Amino acid sequence: MDKESIFAVVKANVLRVLGDVDESEIAAHKSLVDLGANSVDRVEVAMYTMEQLDLKIPRMELSEARNIQGLVDILYKHCNGAQQIR
Repeated sequence: MDKESIFAVVKANVLRVLGDVDESEIAAHKSLVDLGANSVDRVEVAMYTMEQLDLKIPRMELSEARNIQGLVDILYKHCNGAQQIR
């Protein structure tokens, strides 16, 4: 799966969790906090995204992401690593 596809999944889950965010506001350089997400919201975005991508990533690793692009990069690394193992 490429990074654009992963970004699309993350974006859909941001919209799912943060219903009052305009789709045009979601950009790779922004953090979930920039979009108004609290700690529970951030966990939900990550959880829904990992569920859809069939991934399990430790929370500590996910907490290293400073913006949406960082989250996409972590997901991409695990997604492609999992495909190589299968």
